Amino acid sequence: MKKRIAITLTAMMMMSLAACGTKDASSDSKFKAGTYEGTANGFGGEIKATVTLSGDKIDKIEVTGDKETQGIGSVAVEKLPAKMVETQTVKVDGVSGASVSSAAVITAVTSALETAGVDVSKLEAIEAEKKEAQKETLDVDTVIVGAGGAGMTAALEAKAAGQNVIIIEKAAYAGGNTSRATGGMNAAETKTQKELGVNDTIEQFVEDTMAGGYNKNNIKLVTKMCEESSAAIDWLEEIGAPLSDLSFSGGATNKRIHRPEDGSGVGAFLVKAYTKNIEEQKIPVYYDTEATKILTNDKGAAVGIEAHSEDTNYTINAKSVILATGGFGANEELYTKYRPELKGYVTTNVSTITGDGITMATDIGANTVDMEQIQIHPTVEQKTSLLITESVRGDGAILVNKSGVRFGDELRTRDVVSAAIIEQEESYAYLVFDQQLRDELSAVEKYIDNHIVEQADSIEELATKLGLDSKTLANTVSTWNKAVKSKNDAEFGRDTGMEHDISVGPFYAIKIAPGVHHTMGGVEINVNAEVISTDGKAIPGLFAAGEVCGGIHGGNRIGGTAVTDIVVFGRIAGTSAAQYNATVK
Repeated sequence: MKKRIAITLTAMMMMSLAACGTKDASSDSKFKAGTYEGTANGFGGEIKATVTLSGDKIDKIEVTGDKETQGIGSVAVEKLPAKMVETQTVKVDGVSGASVSSAAVITAVTSALETAGVDVSKLEAIEAEKKEAQKETLDVDTVIVGAGGAGMTAALEAKAAGQNVIIIEKAAYAGGNTSRATGGMNAAETKTQKELGVNDTIEQFVEDTMAGGYNKNNIKLVTKMCEESSAAIDWLEEIGAPLSDLSFSGGATNKRIHRPEDGSGVGAFLVKAYTKNIEEQKIPVYYDTEATKILTNDKGAAVGIEAHSEDTNYTINAKSVILATGGFGANEELYTKYRPELKGYVTTNVSTITGDGITMATDIGANTVDMEQIQIHPTVEQKTSLLITESVRGDGAILVNKSGVRFGDELRTRDVVSAAIIEQEESYAYLVFDQQLRDELSAVEKYIDNHIVEQADSIEELATKLGLDSKTLANTVSTWNKAVKSKNDAEFGRDTGMEHDISVGPFYAIKIAPGVHHTMGGVEINVNAEVISTDGKAIPGLFAAGEVCGGIHGGNRIGGTAVTDIVVFGRIAGTSAAQYNATVK
């Protein structure tokens, strides 16, 4: 009797284990049927994968990652599970520009599968049936290449002027490099400045921009950008993206960098508003579609583009073309052609920013300027390539080297601060700040979520965690706090970003070093955003805005001016294209 009970209990245990994910009764089963979970750290926080297996296939994959950047990392969370189920493997291409989130999704799913005893290296992909690409011709008033900030601005303005427009975007989502902008937008003589008692002028903005660029900038373009900056701030408010908070940026005489009221990163904030307006205006955006050629007529005018997606080759006929493809900061081969010493640097750029628009434009005779002017940003976390916003320094953080001492004015121009960091032993530094700054700047939360911030209850404890001498760091912070109180930085003459000291715990530090950030060179344009040919004349029907253009920032871009550039010249490109279209029969 006891023997029969034991056998029965054993059978029941086996049935229970099978229900929880043990091997199927059939010895031929490929997987242990059941539901399994795995996790990984994404760009914004934890990503969780739930994988359901039957005996012979991956039935379902569900991934959650609520803190991934909306419209970028969220696309990887949404798209990759379906790809993995379709191909029955984790060996899938990630979403361009969302590499951290893509890798985390793949890692989380891999973890879940390994929990089920699956050797993922042996999973062979099921080849999707290859279909011959179909051909499609579209006819529009204006085609815009690039769905970043400049492209979406231009699209909204062209649409407002009555044009039929479409946007072609190489990535699977909108935003481009705009999505990674963190600081804010420089503008002068704005409503916000006046309300807060900040005395600033367009002339001073022009002077700061020219000085920051070592007077290599095109003064006409700079003046136009600065003159239109306040109106651009008002326009952003009209489309639901008010930038009502002010801070300092390196190289600025006055508080001029406008940002979201809660201190969040300006890029994601703007992209959310842009995409909402693009959807409301029913402007078509063709994602995962790469433009390859600008079409011209026998008079040399731009009359459309060629583009292709995975399954379609497009010919898009248009009265005008607007290039808003960004620069080439993700194309190491190209930027090291002009600056060989930058080989091996991390880049803050989205992976699709490879200079395509510049290549297409020069293929039809466009001139380029300042191609050798490539900016490295001083504060980049090297493992994640996360750019630490200039607002951290603008709101009172200091930089210390591995000896725990400051080594310069943290709010000099980006090139100067970058050079100072590179000169330090082992060419890195720490950003040090306190709870006051974290409370005022919500962008810090992203850094916390990405596990790149060291935290401690005291400066001495923070120093110990960083491997620095505690007395030296404590003395450095104490000296800085006295400078803030007296408004006199006797060591390095810093006179901006000194509203708050570093005295309220907990205390924080981020290890940083420079990374490739912005390419100041690109196609030449005039104040109407018309692309200029090598013979000095405007190419009819071709316009450009944003980082694809050269001449605006000269030898160095001041933090916060890229957003000014994309909004001002994006608006100009959209309206100029509409005006040009009216002349085309």
